[in-house]
Amino acid sequence: MSHPDKLLVEIAAHVEAGHSNQMSLTVVVDGAVITGRLAPEKVWRQRVAEVLRDSEQLGRFAGIFTAGHQEAAASDDPKPPTHLHFHLARIIQGTTGIPESGGMYRVAIGDVTAWTIGDVRYSDG
Repeated sequence: MSHPDKLLVEIAAHVEAGHSNQMSLTVVVDGAVITGRLAPEKVWRQRVAEVLRDSEQLGRFAGIFTAGHQEAAASDDPKPPTHLHFHLARIIQGTTGIPESGGMYRVAIGDVTAWTIGDVRYSDG
């Protein structure tokens, strides 16, 4: 989309305000179908940082996910969200979801070409 969908921005703002991390959403981005639950950006960043900290090879990247966001969150002039932050998310490929356990995805709202409320179900065979 050349212009972010205003309704999708409103949904993201509601999630960012901490009203829910149970909102399931499915989006299409560049032909890929991503399905999962939305999380506030702060929660998403913390979780990614935790995963990175647990990695011997990637631990040094953990601070990137927490440092800059604290300054932005302290601003008195909140801006509309520009990204969706998915947790427990999967990319639907054929009849399977990748990864099976769910992953952490950040999607630019302006790149979403289609969306629906809910988590797309898929079959394992």
